[in-house]
Amino acid sequence: MNDAGIIEWAVSPGLVAYEPAAAAMEARAAAIAEGRARELVWLLEHPPLYTAGVSAKESDLLEPARLPIFRTGRGGQFTYHGPGQRVVYLMLDLRTRGRDVKRYIGDLERWLIAALAGFGVEGLIRPDRVGVWVARTAMTDDKIAAIGVRVRRWVTFHGIALNVAPDLSHYDGIVPCGVTAHGVTSLAALGVNASMADVDAALKQAFEAVFGAVAAAPAPLR
Repeated sequence: MNDAGIIEWAVSPGLVAYEPAAAAMEARAAAIAEGRARELVWLLEHPPLYTAGVSAKESDLLEPARLPIFRTGRGGQFTYHGPGQRVVYLMLDLRTRGRDVKRYIGDLERWLIAALAGFGVEGLIRPDRVGVWVARTAMTDDKIAAIGVRVRRWVTFHGIALNVAPDLSHYDGIVPCGVTAHGVTSLAALGVNASMADVDAALKQAFEAVFGAVAAAPAPLR
């Protein structure tokens, strides 16, 4: 089943609960590692919640009662997920992609920057901060996309979260990714009136340019 060159692309409509999504993602990654399934890129939205990566500090959780909190095995610290944010879980086999995690992160960054460029937004990479940013002033940036990944048996899972038009006020309950000197933004906050379908199309086109062609497939959860 793990045919070289075939990457499945799936979109879940509506909101998908976090815990079953995480379980489905880990199960698919294990199946890919065992050669029982094809690589998968899964696009979805979650209900409002916070997730804590392996480097999360309790002091960065400013309002513990505000939203549900889920501990994850991904890299990074606290972040927010919710409606209006395109979460993309990528289950890719790095055994066929050079076994290079640093290169994979760079490919994720290039992918996001290319997708944002389609909306006239200049995405930026900062060597001291993870994710994709947009310049707010000469000295400060706002994060528009978070990156948090995990690799097991050379298969990736977790992925990216791109702010399309979420409720940015929910970021007030955490220190996003442990960064206090910079803020968060979204396409909507930047004046870009893009639907989720518009964003998905841009993500797909940019993904294929970086990672290769995809084929539509059913989502693990709907």
